[in-house]
Amino acid sequence: MATMPHLQSDYDDNPGRWRTIVSVGKRFAATDVHGPVAERIVAEDLRPVLDVGCGDGRLRARLPSDWPWVGADRSPAMLARAPRPAVMADARSLPFPDESFAAVALLWMLYHLPDPQTAIAEGKRVLRPGGLLIACTNSRHDSPELKHVHDVGPVSFDAEVAPEMVGRHFNEVEVDRWDGPYVHLPDQEAVRDYLVGRFMASEEAEAAAARVETPLDVTKRGVVVYARRLD
Repeated sequence: MATMPHLQSDYDDNPGRWRTIVSVGKRFAATDVHGPVAERIVAEDLRPVLDVGCGDGRLRARLPSDWPWVGADRSPAMLARAPRPAVMADARSLPFPDESFAAVALLWMLYHLPDPQTAIAEGKRVLRPGGLLIACTNSRHDSPELKHVHDVGPVSFDAEVAPEMVGRHFNEVEVDRWDGPYVHLPDQEAVRDYLVGRFMASEEAEAAAARVETPLDVTKRGVVVYARRLD
């Protein structure tokens, strides 16, 4: 498999973009993977949970308040927003013993790594037998209505490679795909914010949004991969 580019993490250098992502999700998105993932964790009674790339704790917020959860992130800015307990850590070298967790979440973060398979293997290492690793990402064909102004293209961990990549480390893999008009952008200001969240510079996003007819329903495409550790 050819090596694909990764998305550079800018959470420490450009915290405003993160705030824009959160705002766009709250205002315009009809769904969020953190809810269904939390429901699966609770339904299977997977305790404790390691949330790698935990950000501001969106997964933690959807779990019961007493659910044993540990966050990990390599960004100081994100750790400052995270609930506790949370530690600074690289997903490719986690500071936890083997078989420490019943669930390991790798949500919206593996595309920031040039070598996501290293993090997947590390997630398996700290996962107990019978435990569940959960990863998610967008498709390279996400947001087709905006392709004429912004096209991210293939990245190191997208929906087209995610199931096979996770399957190299796990024998039991379940794939949950989404494909539907899950984001409604009412005006060009909303389009601008959406594009900023997709790593477009503010000035470029402003100019691109002016070329988009609104209101606009944006097709979201992606995947959640659930992988069971059997050994």
